[in-house]
Amino acid sequence: MTGAASLRVGLSATTIEPALTGGRMDGIGVYTQALMEHLPQAGVDVQPLSFAPPGDARRLSAGRALPLSFPLAVIGDMLLPSSVHLSTRTALGKGAAPLDLFHATDYRIVRMDCPVVATLHDAVPVARPEWASPKMRKLKNWLQVRAARKAQHVIAVSHYAVRELVEHFGVDEQRISVVHSGVGAEWHERPSAEERDATLAQHQLRAGYFLFVGTLQPRKNVGRLLEAYLTLPPVLRSARQLVIVGAQGWHSEELVRQIKAAQQKGENVAWLDKLTDKRQLRHLYAGAGAFIFPSLHEGFGLPVLEAFAGGVPVACANATSLPEVAAGAALEFDPLSVGEIAAAMTTLARDDSVRARCIAAGERRALELTWDAAARRTAAVYHQVLSR
Repeated sequence: MTGAASLRVGLSATTIEPALTGGRMDGIGVYTQALMEHLPQAGVDVQPLSFAPPGDARRLSAGRALPLSFPLAVIGDMLLPSSVHLSTRTALGKGAAPLDLFHATDYRIVRMDCPVVATLHDAVPVARPEWASPKMRKLKNWLQVRAARKAQHVIAVSHYAVRELVEHFGVDEQRISVVHSGVGAEWHERPSAEERDATLAQHQLRAGYFLFVGTLQPRKNVGRLLEAYLTLPPVLRSARQLVIVGAQGWHSEELVRQIKAAQQKGENVAWLDKLTDKRQLRHLYAGAGAFIFPSLHEGFGLPVLEAFAGGVPVACANATSLPEVAAGAALEFDPLSVGEIAAAMTTLARDDSVRARCIAAGERRALELTWDAAARRTAAVYHQVLSR
């Protein structure tokens, strides 16, 4: 390495590969793409690299293929001597400059022929296995814990996540740096009324609704959100829809049944399970009267920050990392209490002074957490690792 401007970093791009994600990016995908876009401004030459499906590197478009699929790389990690590393030069091509460092942005962490930094977003599968798919869960958790210990340094997206990583992954706290996630400048831009209304009309929505964004899975706690909504007075439910944006995830069959049952009874509930267009998603935030996020567990909670930037008042759970992210800018509630969720929804719908306070505080908080700042801090971690 010859200086800040010449830092050459391989960045894991697997989570943003359209062929592997179906075009639906989760929080890790958003994080990965944001780093790919903003790290160059922090003096980093980003080389996106992806683990391809076994034997089919042609399906990749976001990153160049690493020389082995992830399953084969893991097997090699387990069976081969520790002196054997996965070669990134093979993927970069003959004559390419070597990497200074590789940054794994998700759980796909293996030994590389350069230092490895890994972002571990949370420890949910290990800490709360009942919230994760049971398919090969014990094996996956064992591999994830082993993988976490292969990185020379770990990035956590919140101070709350640090405690989890130390407790459940056994990562030395001295090897962990906290770099909060951010929100892009585009989220602060208000769409025109015509653009917003066209998107709302396409999905048969009326502005002013309660909005939730996230994959339908147990820890997102959408069942209690639906229950809280259905306890609101009929006049309020008639005036404000509940709009749930998110694909069906693991163990969500009963929740889907409840959503459809509410719709069949004429309740004002909309479920958008196939929305992947980022611009339309921003339009949906812009049309919301309040954003409600009752998640039981988050390593960070990007949707809260996106709602802040979009000028939407937020009510969120007082659990895990969410109070750290909100920093007092949201109404907080006990996510296990249907009554508290309903009370927060009612307040944001009817109390204009509280709404105004939450909107202003949220916009200020969103200006504090940007992807530009996250990229600069991430680059500082790279330099810290390489200076040892």
